[in-house]
Amino acid sequence: MIDEMRRGALANLPVGASVAAYGSVLGMLAAQKGLTWLQLLAMNLSVFAGSAQFVMVEMWAPPLPVVEIILAVLIINMRYLLIGASLNPLFQGKSLAQKAAIMHLVADENWAVTMAAYRHGGATTGFLLGGGICLCSVWSMGTLLGHQLGALVARPERFALDFAFVAVFTALTVSMWRGKSDIVPWIAAALLAVVAERWLPGKWYIVIGGIGGALIPALQTTFKSKKEALPQSPDTTPHRLITEKNR
Repeated sequence: MIDEMRRGALANLPVGASVAAYGSVLGMLAAQKGLTWLQLLAMNLSVFAGSAQFVMVEMWAPPLPVVEIILAVLIINMRYLLIGASLNPLFQGKSLAQKAAIMHLVADENWAVTMAAYRHGGATTGFLLGGGICLCSVWSMGTLLGHQLGALVARPERFALDFAFVAVFTALTVSMWRGKSDIVPWIAAALLAVVAERWLPGKWYIVIGGIGGALIPALQTTFKSKKEALPQSPDTTPHRLITEKNR
């Protein structure tokens, strides 16, 4: 097990550098929002999800919108349901407690590295866990270093740090684009978020936009399934009728 964890940690070191750099941006933003070093560390260890933590930091303002934050994090992290399902072959024979402990340290990066190794017959839960420990460590170091740097910057707008949140999520959005099928859900999410931001207090626009964007593909799939289930009408085109008559 130890050897597998070491192998997984080493396999994830190349992506660890980018994870640390990404985390440093979060740390600087957290410092500007007034989060303490201990609060950021607790967030890293309890949540350990980059995009969700960026949203939490952006929403961090007194009075703390606890319900909105929880719902936003749940929506953003729904992809882990699919990630967990894809890891089912590795979890065969493991208890629920073991699965939960390992899944807590699963990130997009060590999942991708593990699945690549699994396809070549070289991945175990120890490999996955080692990668998770590696990434959680470098992520925490990056965020805490960024926090210290951010606390020293009196005017973040001079260095465009106030734009960092927008830049990070723009990059994340572009990386998630899958093609034309995303156009309608993305437009719907944007419109719902704009309307909710205009008429509702707090950060509910994040939750409403996220839920609305997620529901659109589900409704499209349901509509398509019902349409395919309808009985097909007979072909009444002129060519078809002439063919039938000549028989």
